[in-house]
Amino acid sequence: MTLRVVVADDEAVARSRLRRLLAAHNDVVIAAEAADGPSAVDAIVTHRPDVVFLDIRMPELDGFEVLAELDPSEVPAVVFVTAYSDHAPKAFDVRALDYLLKPYDPERLADTLERARDRSRATEEGGRKILAAVEELAREQRALRQIVTQTRADAPPTAAGAPTLMTSVDGRRQFPSRILVSRRGHGVFVALAEVDYIESAGNYVRLHVGTQEHRMRMKLSDAEQQLDPARFVRVHRTMIVNVDRIAEIQPWFSGDAVVILRNGSKLRLSRHYRGSVEARFGPVGGD
Repeated sequence: MTLRVVVADDEAVARSRLRRLLAAHNDVVIAAEAADGPSAVDAIVTHRPDVVFLDIRMPELDGFEVLAELDPSEVPAVVFVTAYSDHAPKAFDVRALDYLLKPYDPERLADTLERARDRSRATEEGGRKILAAVEELAREQRALRQIVTQTRADAPPTAAGAPTLMTSVDGRRQFPSRILVSRRGHGVFVALAEVDYIESAGNYVRLHVGTQEHRMRMKLSDAEQQLDPARFVRVHRTMIVNVDRIAEIQPWFSGDAVVILRNGSKLRLSRHYRGSVEARFGPVGGD
């Protein structure tokens, strides 16, 4: 196993000493060095190291601000390095792997690297388990699509290669409680109960979940056929809404209405879909 490292420190002498100490460890490779905060962000995003030795006091962005610039999925194991001990409590508030004081002690550094190796091995094992789970889910989805094709031959075909949201058990139509979406190259499970609404985006749909947004390669019409109609309702040719997220519906112009969600989002209820919504919830009100 190799540990890929980024060294971020504005002091050239400190970088040089750390470089020499790391060279004594055959499994450590320095992927990049940085002398200021923005360069540290770029190095971490570009090289995706296992560990970053991050100076707390640097120009433009300090060590904590560097971490704030990163997406959570981009943050490696962090070892804060500094000549001062006053930042130690805050360092561990952000779950740093370790906190090293300058000048570096070789034995203390060796302990830190061993902790990094343990974490890297645990991460790799977790990654293998996730990959196995994703592959198993993919196999199940392929099998379920075959069942759906056989039992619902009269249904409109989905786009080639499009993911399906529907399952079938013993010939009875069932619906999942969560789906798997791709986010920054990782599989992320999203609970359908937490989806506020689904919006069309050409050959894709966007799932709005609180402040997050997930994209799937699927047409909205295919999603509508496969979502639980007891939970989701079509309100516009480009929009499907989770009925549990609807707070109120207000009349608008020309037969249209406005759907207001619990989070304050306002969506248009087209007059073409207003009838089906009223059939479920009752009249919206006067035009």
